[in-house]
Amino acid sequence: MNTGLDMPQLIALAAAIGWASGVRLYLVVLLTGIVGYFGWVPLPSGLQLLAHPVVIAASGFMVFIEFFADKIPGLDSLWDVVHTAIRIPAGAALAASVFGADHGVMAIVAALLGGGFAATAHAAKATTRAAINTSPEPFSNVGASLVEDSMVPAGLWLAVAHPVVFLVLFVLVLVLSVWLIRKSWRFLKALFARVARIFSGRPDPGVVPAFQLKKNPPGDTPNV
Repeated sequence: MNTGLDMPQLIALAAAIGWASGVRLYLVVLLTGIVGYFGWVPLPSGLQLLAHPVVIAASGFMVFIEFFADKIPGLDSLWDVVHTAIRIPAGAALAASVFGADHGVMAIVAALLGGGFAATAHAAKATTRAAINTSPEPFSNVGASLVEDSMVPAGLWLAVAHPVVFLVLFVLVLVLSVWLIRKSWRFLKALFARVARIFSGRPDPGVVPAFQLKKNPPGDTPNV
């Protein structure tokens, strides 16, 4: 594997690419291809194919589509559902490509961890955005999407420029992602349960009926 990156940089880059693929797969491919094409970063041999002009053009087109699709409430969640089968295996493949055939064991480990990181990031993004979509205003949705847009290039840059700092922050991001998944899932589960009660005609325990007779002591006149 002929590359100017040292082992800490390669490990951080594999983690960053795997994780970021679960958030913005096409942006990962585009940015990696651009920095490789212009020679800003010496890409590992397994990633050099991303610097091909056709790959850059195709990923750039998909970045353009995703940029707008991800900011429309409802459509963003549909986009996430469709990409569940794309982001995770792609994250595993790209993470493994950082090491390539010259480091077979590291490539297998990177594929396993990269797929797991992509799955975690994708689940955190999808559940959080689904919870945000329950709000009638669109601004929080757009804001969350812009944050995701900025996190991907920042993470990729930090992985190469300051790999140790990235790996420390990356552990914190993973913990935060797991927390977001749990909180968002609990919120969505409670919301679905409430909607099911409404359509089934059962009373919602969190809502007091508007015309509920109050119980009065014996001898008092009942109040409504």
